[in-house]
Amino acid sequence: MMYSSIFFALIFVFIVTAIGTAIVDIIFRFLGKRGYLGNLYPNVRGGIPRAVGIVPFLLLSFYMLPGFNDLILIIGVFAFIDDILGRKKSPFGIEWGQLSRGIGIILVMIVGIFKGLGVSSIFIALMVQPLNISDMQPGSTCIVTIIMSVLTILAMILIGSPEVNELPAIYTPLLILVVCLAYSPLDFLGKIMLGEVGNHSFGVALGVAYYILGGLVGVIVFGIITTSLIAFVRRNTLIVFFRQQLRLLDPTFGDFFMDVLTGGGLGDLFRKLILKDKQYNVTSPLLISLGFRRLLYNPYAHNPRRYVPNNTKARLGKVE
Repeated sequence: MMYSSIFFALIFVFIVTAIGTAIVDIIFRFLGKRGYLGNLYPNVRGGIPRAVGIVPFLLLSFYMLPGFNDLILIIGVFAFIDDILGRKKSPFGIEWGQLSRGIGIILVMIVGIFKGLGVSSIFIALMVQPLNISDMQPGSTCIVTIIMSVLTILAMILIGSPEVNELPAIYTPLLILVVCLAYSPLDFLGKIMLGEVGNHSFGVALGVAYYILGGLVGVIVFGIITTSLIAFVRRNTLIVFFRQQLRLLDPTFGDFFMDVLTGGGLGDLFRKLILKDKQYNVTSPLLISLGFRRLLYNPYAHNPRRYVPNNTKARLGKVE
């Protein structure tokens, strides 16, 4: 009886997510083309609704297991504020969006600790970073979320995870999978964007699923797998980014991994605070393979280092 109820509930979630996504897309396009949405309708490929991930956010917040849904609710609210405010500078020297996102991450950590998740709550909150970086091209966050949900389901079946709040542990990754599958078609086509509210919600939701799977170890191990998968999925666009923006012409997979783990506005802000105007030269082959050139790359240095491999010439954007 319980499993049949879960089955029908997931079907309902799928239908509501699919219909809700289509409706929000129509509304956002209607308002965006008339100039009423600001940052929620960026001029990308002629105009694409941003923050349509508000639909997955609402469904995950409502149907996630009690005690965990608060974490998604918190990050989703502050992420949506991030979507609305965008890159506007605050009096604190950082963007309002970054400030809102940072507050949300910290609150998820604090609330998680009070709910008894301990150190795991920190790593659950930090899942926001890789999922945020993954959302840089159509469908990338969705494919990562789908794959990791399936892997989590398989792992739970293999190890026999216990029930949580009178529901089987497998319910959580199944919920994430169903919501993502229902939302994803338009995202894969590049017609809509998750926005911070969507990718942040999926990030924390996956972190919760990993915690249910294996506690702190589960969050760390599957967090590393998620980051590696995102680095692999985005490797082609990251190569272009590294060569054009970071002037690193021979990036390794470690550089991709480190960019996903520590890149973006918040990562560069911490580099500015820690490194100030310093730019360290990484020459150790081991550290290079582990991505330390990206970790220590300081975009705020007056003379950022140009990494050119020995005996290498760059021609027409290609390394030979």
